[in-house]
Amino acid sequence: MRSRLSSLLPVLSGLAAGFLVAGPLAPIAHAQAPGGPPPKVTVAKPVVREIVEQDQYTGRFDAIDYVEVRARVTGYLEKINFTDGQTVKKGDLLFVIDRRPYKAALEQAQAALASAKARQSFSQTDLERAQTLSRSGNISEQVTDQRRQASLTAQADVDSAQAALNNAQLNYDFSEVKAPVNGRISRRLVTEGNIVSADQTMLTTIVSLDPIWFSFTVDEKSFLKYQSSLGIGMGQTQQGKGVPIMIALSGEAKPTRKGTLDFVDNRVDNATGTILLRATVPNADQYIKPGLFGIVSMPATKPFQGVMIPDEAVAANQDKRIVYVLGPDNVIQQKDVVLGPKVDGYRVIRSGLKGDESLVVNGIARVRPGAKVTPETVELPPSKT
Repeated sequence: MRSRLSSLLPVLSGLAAGFLVAGPLAPIAHAQAPGGPPPKVTVAKPVVREIVEQDQYTGRFDAIDYVEVRARVTGYLEKINFTDGQTVKKGDLLFVIDRRPYKAALEQAQAALASAKARQSFSQTDLERAQTLSRSGNISEQVTDQRRQASLTAQADVDSAQAALNNAQLNYDFSEVKAPVNGRISRRLVTEGNIVSADQTMLTTIVSLDPIWFSFTVDEKSFLKYQSSLGIGMGQTQQGKGVPIMIALSGEAKPTRKGTLDFVDNRVDNATGTILLRATVPNADQYIKPGLFGIVSMPATKPFQGVMIPDEAVAANQDKRIVYVLGPDNVIQQKDVVLGPKVDGYRVIRSGLKGDESLVVNGIARVRPGAKVTPETVELPPSKT
């Protein structure tokens, strides 16, 4: 046993000498926290100016005047005096129905009137002669009464013949079909040589194009809002206080057509709970055709000072909408906001901002409440669109 210990002593002595040379154990190094400057963000003050909120609805254009042109007398269609699709004016000749039968009837009525007038003239002279003889006692009262009756009957025959002549003249005039309104005519629905029936055969249609109507419906809740804020439905049409509106056609990114809201229906539809509104839109270039759809933007409020920010400055926190505001010492603060509609490309803030704050508009993914940032201030343009 002693011999073994004696053999291990040199080894233990060597180990101790090694420890003394190396010194004490070096401490373990710890990782340092990441440093560097605060993140850079872009900040700007909200746009504050007078605005009017707009609501949008889909509607349809309608012609103010729409006429189904029909024959008013029966006969063979003799001539068509227009080109399909052309613009016509009130009174332009469109169709001619064979006039010969109606001309003959007119001449016959003229002759009948002349005959009735001749008989009336003779009976009137005969009555005057009888009245003269009656005063001298050379003719009986009975004969005088008979001649008076004959004169009255002749006058009635004249009136009847005059009425027949007027009717014949109307039929003769109706054999020429003329445009009842200004507008653009459709295609011919009957070709020459066909017989047309009075008040039944439709020959073509005409629609007016300038101006044109735009009709749309709004729900009763919105209508009550407009009635309170804008006064629509309160007799504004009679007072000449139409509400200005803007309309975008299909495929247009922005409204291009101006109009005036000048009609509100007198009742709410029981089935849909909506009410009809109508605007008059100038259409001098006749670009808009009846039946086209459009999107109308109409004012939803009176003018007010609005606070507006870009959508990029708005973040979400569960069911809330928040913005990041630059506080003292460039420390970020979080504010809850209530959003409104978009106006000129910006989002209206209904509540949560006063308008004098500096809020993060670029780089909100790099910030959090309580963090310090390096801000770069920019100025937002009045309109983003």
